[in-house]
Amino acid sequence: MQEFAKQSATRSRAEFESDKALAVQVKIFEEVRLTMQNAKSYIKSGLDTMALKETLKEIRDDYKVAADGVFVHKGTAQTYRNLTATKKIINELIGEAREKKNRLDARQKDLNGYRFRLDSLLTTAELFKFPKDSLELMDYLHSLVTVAKEIEPVDTGLKLASRNVQLLLNDYNSEINQLKLSIDEIERDEQKMAVATLQREFPNIGDKPGYYRPFEQILSFSRIKGILTLEFYTLNNIGKLLSLFGLTVLSFIYLRSLKHIYTAKRLLTKDYEGQLVIRYPLLSALLLVISIFQFIFISPPFILNFIFWIISCICLTLIFRGYITRYWMSVWLLMVVFFFLAAVDNMVLQASRIERWFMFLVSILGILSGIVILFQKRHHELKEKWIAYSIAFMVILELGAAGMNIFGRYNVSKTLFIGGFLNVVVAILFLWVVRFINEGLVLAFDVYTVQDKKLFYLNFGRVGARAPFLLYVFLVLGWIILVGHNFPLFEYLSQPLLGFLSKSRTIGDYSFSINSLFLFFAIMTISVIVSKVVSFFASDEHLTMSKDKAQKKQRLGSWVLLVRIFILSTGLFLAIAASGIPMDRITIIIGALGVGIGFGLQTLVNNLVSGLIIAFEKPVNVGDIVDVDGQGGTMKSIGFRSSVITTWDGADLVMPNGDLLNSHLMNWTLAGNRKRVALVIGVAYDTDLEKCRQLLREILEAEERISKTPAPVVQFEQFGASSIDIKIYFWTKHMSENNPTRSDLLISINQAFKANQIQVPFPQQEVYLHTDKKDDKEI
Repeated sequence: MQEFAKQSATRSRAEFESDKALAVQVKIFEEVRLTMQNAKSYIKSGLDTMALKETLKEIRDDYKVAADGVFVHKGTAQTYRNLTATKKIINELIGEAREKKNRLDARQKDLNGYRFRLDSLLTTAELFKFPKDSLELMDYLHSLVTVAKEIEPVDTGLKLASRNVQLLLNDYNSEINQLKLSIDEIERDEQKMAVATLQREFPNIGDKPGYYRPFEQILSFSRIKGILTLEFYTLNNIGKLLSLFGLTVLSFIYLRSLKHIYTAKRLLTKDYEGQLVIRYPLLSALLLVISIFQFIFISPPFILNFIFWIISCICLTLIFRGYITRYWMSVWLLMVVFFFLAAVDNMVLQASRIERWFMFLVSILGILSGIVILFQKRHHELKEKWIAYSIAFMVILELGAAGMNIFGRYNVSKTLFIGGFLNVVVAILFLWVVRFINEGLVLAFDVYTVQDKKLFYLNFGRVGARAPFLLYVFLVLGWIILVGHNFPLFEYLSQPLLGFLSKSRTIGDYSFSINSLFLFFAIMTISVIVSKVVSFFASDEHLTMSKDKAQKKQRLGSWVLLVRIFILSTGLFLAIAASGIPMDRITIIIGALGVGIGFGLQTLVNNLVSGLIIAFEKPVNVGDIVDVDGQGGTMKSIGFRSSVITTWDGADLVMPNGDLLNSHLMNWTLAGNRKRVALVIGVAYDTDLEKCRQLLREILEAEERISKTPAPVVQFEQFGASSIDIKIYFWTKHMSENNPTRSDLLISINQAFKANQIQVPFPQQEVYLHTDKKDDKEI
């Protein structure tokens, strides 16, 4: 019996293991078929290898264009502008190649993943546990053969796709490595050029050249390289260009509104003295935005800067027309022409004898023009005196450019050549930009005589005829950056600073860089400014030109708080993501805030939550006429923590949102801006009351500002001490007309009562003194 029991247990265990293996085998077969189906679909979805090959071909063609003059057709020496343009193109090509390479890596990873999944399923140990029963064994072997036949074409397709991807990936890796080696070679040349700035590169300008290349070829490949760099940079910075356009539109709207205000108040002067910024709002907006925000473009190609500067020059020229003297207008146009010639020459990327003579002649003309301008001694006519210093500096730089050009120092000569004329143009542009900013603030002071939230609490009373010193500091820094970009040494010296800013630093488990901190605060600052600009354009009554637009602006103003919350919240999350702050640190901060809220921030949180309730439920909107605990006025703004009510006395009442919700709030605007008026009048006791009633009704019906529905009511209230009291109830069409209507009614009623001999008695008393006759005699 014991032996039988052991055999039964062994047989049962074997059957259990067999059933278990069978269940695993069925599951594996299902997973294999599902994986094969997914793999087939993935292979069919495919990767457009033809497009990737075409892109690789374009990258190689663009590299050939970029290499011209640097790696092939080098000439006697390298030029800084050619190295810079080539480096920008190759960096863009590396970025494009890396993007395609990442796609190929992801594709290869997925293909290998399917192969690994199939291999791991087919090597499972349970698949090799064969049934002992012959019939079951035959069925199982048949299933294995079927699965093997199904897997074979899929595995072949995966191998072929993986091989094709790998070949293409190898091509891209090879091309990226080649591009990186080219960048390294260019950087070595730039470093040598920066260290040996004054080293001779070419023979003297009058000597025979050592290398000759047709000038037409130089112009052709320079034009192609310039267009290529501009195309690449524009595609990669389309968002910044759209932001520039948006800022221009907002600035134009603001300046146009200022001009409308000054036109309506007849404050514009004929010569626009002190008001030049609003002479042409669109041109001023373009000039201001381009000059200030061109610095958001990191290391732009020279041709893009040239476009920005030419647009700014055209705008300032049109604004100058008829404002500055004819002499200084001619000087400005001459400087623009010199700058245009120098900038066009700066886009020529390889040296030639023709270009060197052109540079020399223009430098000499610039020197002579500058000396004549300085010795004319008409500086007193200048609106900005610093312009004379920039012209003197131009003369010095052009003297250096001409001398270096003569003795074969081509790169430094070209740098001084473009730097001299660029310094004058940028200085004039920036000086007038600062002047326009100051003019805009002064003009705004005439409109907004008090500090206001929507104007960022600027104290316009402190703005004078001269711009603040800080603006001139920024002007000088911008001038140094724009002019310095043309010097190889500037780029060489700026690298350590950029490395210091981008270096990763660690505090505990958190790694950060100074760049990431700047980025965080920059995004948050932009978010705050954008939210305030939205608030300004939603609440500024000067931008409203009609009653319908005013009503729309009030309805829009009621949503301003929600829009600002959305902008700030989005800015916060973008700043956190861009700066790389880990989310677990944010949860710690939120936890700490929760503790602070529990202990001491209940009032602040109550006000913030009340602000959200007001924003969503809208018991009151911006522009509504309200009464809060007996204090009446107009709702000026609804903020995060508090709201502002402009009282009828002209003061701004700042009320926390929590108090606003908890107080007895009467919103007259929700009731249609209507309020019943009561007027009490007393008449003499001998008055004909019916006649008086009829007279009052006629007066009320004749007043157009009184609403006919509901009709006004005339009631006799009581017998007073000296008169019969009459109470008049009426509704005006708008509550803003209540007081003027009441005043005019009193005048009309007084005139009508006098014409009909109806007296309005005044309180009077008769005093009787009772005395004895004896006392009278003594007196």
